[in-house]
Amino acid sequence: MMFPTEMKQRPPSADTPAKAATEAATQVPPHVLAVDDDPELRNLLREFLPKHDLRTTTVATGAEMLRVLEQEPVDILLIDLRLPHEDGLALARKVRDTSAIPIIILTGKTDEADRVMGLELAADDYVTKPFSPRELVARVRALLRRTQPDAGGSSTAAPRAYRFAGWELNLRRRRLTNPSGDAVELTNSEFNLLSAFLAAPQRVLTRDQLLERSRLHSLEVYDRAIDVTILRLRRKIEPDYTDPQLIVTERGAGYVFTQPVSVLR
Repeated sequence: MMFPTEMKQRPPSADTPAKAATEAATQVPPHVLAVDDDPELRNLLREFLPKHDLRTTTVATGAEMLRVLEQEPVDILLIDLRLPHEDGLALARKVRDTSAIPIIILTGKTDEADRVMGLELAADDYVTKPFSPRELVARVRALLRRTQPDAGGSSTAAPRAYRFAGWELNLRRRRLTNPSGDAVELTNSEFNLLSAFLAAPQRVLTRDQLLERSRLHSLEVYDRAIDVTILRLRRKIEPDYTDPQLIVTERGAGYVFTQPVSVLR
């Protein structure tokens, strides 16, 4: 019942099993899980998103959300911040503490503080209510493009972790440990920005490139989101944040992560 439409897959033929199986695999649509207490909105999402090749499950509570997450893979999560008996931001943070699933928060137009907090702590993007279903589809597709490996690209496995100067950033557990082995807490935006730097070490990255790669472009409420987040990162990973050696400013160009980085797969 949860999945009103699913893309039909053509069974592999006897003479071209590998080709047919590959085609079938590519037809599996991304799975969207939406958490909202409004039954009309849930009905709208169940009817509209599958028409755009997005398999959709809708639930009304955090408990139902966690049950779905335990039972099957989810590619993107939509969470309403204003649930009647639950804190949507707390739900998003709970997911983010253990998973890298992309999260879009649904907020009211006047909830600017909640949007900022949500983007800072857990979410990757937001959509304000009431919203156009087409805009939501565009946001979902854009976020999937930024967070999923290129389906037609390299067969190389995605990184599991990065190591630099004795530090390790575990991407799956979203955990940063210092050279002594102690965990260093990162906000969602700090984690995304550090990941962007470690994916392109010893290369100058412009502010626009960092905004796109780290998903901080969603924080348009901040004029200098990159600079603020870099300052906080420096305070956490630099021996002396007033004289940074890891994340260095290239005046007029952007920033560069100066250290060599090892990739663990």
